[in-house]
Amino acid sequence: MNEKGSQRFVAPQKKTEDAETSIRPQSLDDFTGQDKLKANLKILIEAAKQRGDSLDHVLFHGPPGLGKTTLSHIVANEMGVNIRITAGPAIERGGDLAAILTNLRAGDILFIDEVHRLGRAVEEILYPAMEDFVLDIIVGKGPGAKNVRLKLPRFTVIGATTRLAMLTAPLRARFGAHYRMDFYELDAMIDIVQRGAGVLGVEIEPEGAHEIALRARGTPRVALRYLRRVRDYAQVRADGKISHTVAEEALAMLEIDPLGLDDLDRAVLRAIIEKFNGGPVGLDTIGAAISEDSGTIMDVVEPYLLQLGFLERTPRGRIATSHAYNHLAIPRTDEQVTQNSLF
Repeated sequence: MNEKGSQRFVAPQKKTEDAETSIRPQSLDDFTGQDKLKANLKILIEAAKQRGDSLDHVLFHGPPGLGKTTLSHIVANEMGVNIRITAGPAIERGGDLAAILTNLRAGDILFIDEVHRLGRAVEEILYPAMEDFVLDIIVGKGPGAKNVRLKLPRFTVIGATTRLAMLTAPLRARFGAHYRMDFYELDAMIDIVQRGAGVLGVEIEPEGAHEIALRARGTPRVALRYLRRVRDYAQVRADGKISHTVAEEALAMLEIDPLGLDDLDRAVLRAIIEKFNGGPVGLDTIGAAISEDSGTIMDVVEPYLLQLGFLERTPRGRIATSHAYNHLAIPRTDEQVTQNSLF
């Protein structure tokens, strides 16, 4: 990824300022949005508590920034247990995972972010741990090596992934509960912004909260990041209160347009339209054209553009729709209409 992409303002990846954990809700009742998911999760938690058993293994999947980590902390709070946090890329060897597992207590939760990035050797150790709560380790080397099986307390693995398809089938099958997280509705986003403003001690008008929520791409992490930057603008350029005008001016300075598109989103659309005649064109080609990593385009840019109806996926690549032309105020030629209609 190039430097521009790694510092992209609307990118929903975690950053240091997201460590303000006081903004995160601590219970399911305080968690805004994802109502169907919450209803199912409440039943799962209540049933486990009534049985006095550990929670079944849970998999959260969906675009980044929607609250998978926050929900994992909430589950631990609701169950009254400890949570141990790690990430797929951080567990490089089987011994790393064994050290984590042997320090878990009964009922504890092991949260693995980016679980799709676990190595194959690590997964092989995790399979029996999740299924039978045992840890198979090899002691010694050569002919004298022997397999030792250690019994583990019953614990819960909560996995989070933005790429469900990259999760191996055996690992995916070991999660008893699968929950997909979708982009948030506008009303939920407004509530999240208003709650965040209250926690941060910022005075915000309903119209200001609406404007921030409207441009936040249906993603709470992005909304709270916008809120902090608008707060800074209000403090320096206004009277500290976030009104509609203040929010609009602050977001305009950040080059976030009324639909929440930033310069990278627009660069992707313009590349498809102006350099490749509207498509179809592959992600790698788009990435090379704008000097951006194709993985960033697929994980961060594309989901929102698809949601808006600005992009179409075809077997031969991505196509810019008429909505994209209209938003960018680019005339669509007869040749582009004919070419795109063939796919």
